[in-house]
Amino acid sequence: MAAGAPPLAAVTGGTGFLGRHVVGALARDGWRLRLLVRRSPAPPLPAGSLPAEVVDGDLDDAAALRRLVEGARAVVHVAGLTKARREARFFAVNRDGSARLAEATAATAAPGARCVLVSSMAAREPHLSPYAASKRAGEDAAVAALGGVAWAVLRPSVIYGPWDREGLALLRMARAPVAPVPRAPEPRIAMVHAADAAAAVAALCREGGPAGMRFEITDARHAGYGWRELLRLLGSLMGREAPPRFLPVPDGAMLAAGAAADAWAAATGRASLFGRGKAREILHRDWGSAPERQPPPAVWAPRVGLESGLRETLDWWRAGGGVPATAGV
Repeated sequence: MAAGAPPLAAVTGGTGFLGRHVVGALARDGWRLRLLVRRSPAPPLPAGSLPAEVVDGDLDDAAALRRLVEGARAVVHVAGLTKARREARFFAVNRDGSARLAEATAATAAPGARCVLVSSMAAREPHLSPYAASKRAGEDAAVAALGGVAWAVLRPSVIYGPWDREGLALLRMARAPVAPVPRAPEPRIAMVHAADAAAAVAALCREGGPAGMRFEITDARHAGYGWRELLRLLGSLMGREAPPRFLPVPDGAMLAAGAAADAWAAATGRASLFGRGKAREILHRDWGSAPERQPPPAVWAPRVGLESGLRETLDWWRAGGGVPATAGV
């Protein structure tokens, strides 16, 4: 690296929903970027980001991972699998891919490198689903493989913001005349805007930041929100005069719906985000956090409130971010 050149950050998952925000945050922090992508040329990056070097490959490709992290001062692992037809596939990507990246980092990255692993709050409850178990296993496998490399794990709560297409399911619920919701006691869901999540990643990449720790990240309301509260707020932002009629769904019915979704995925060969495991995650009553689980305030603090963040996300959806013209939002 030439004298005075910006330090290098190697990023997996940099063209996905959260990854786009992470790339932008790192660029604003002055990092030079190298991205692992499964196709070339890479999809467009966020406006204002630095040009990025591209390494073709995926988490199965040990040689590509070594090229990705060679000389990097920060390695950021955002890539992961959120839906799969079989449990083994979750573990192949979320556990084994994380371990493979960590091994390459320990062997190849620049001295003094830091590795930030983006996991999920689901990893706190690995018994709930194959996804949750694979995320916890990925954390543990990566930390074990990193050896003496400084590391930090981020467990975001539910991430939303521009480029979030999975969140359209919540939008449809808020628009519907009847919205199914879990029965009482109502589960609590912590939220974090993608820009805040990305800022946390960038903060932990900085030299001298906390290391060897696992942090949860949420917005300022660590305890989270109820389903009805979220749907009422989203509906009001869309100009809806009254919220939908809420239909409490027994846990057994939710689990049965998840099992049916799994059967449909097996029959069609198409992976679905919703299944029995996801139903168990939804029914978990406490996805809130606590201040002591967050990064130190001197390192990072959320800036985006839920109402303003949802309004921004809604504007992006309305501008064509995955919403059909007939959606009426």
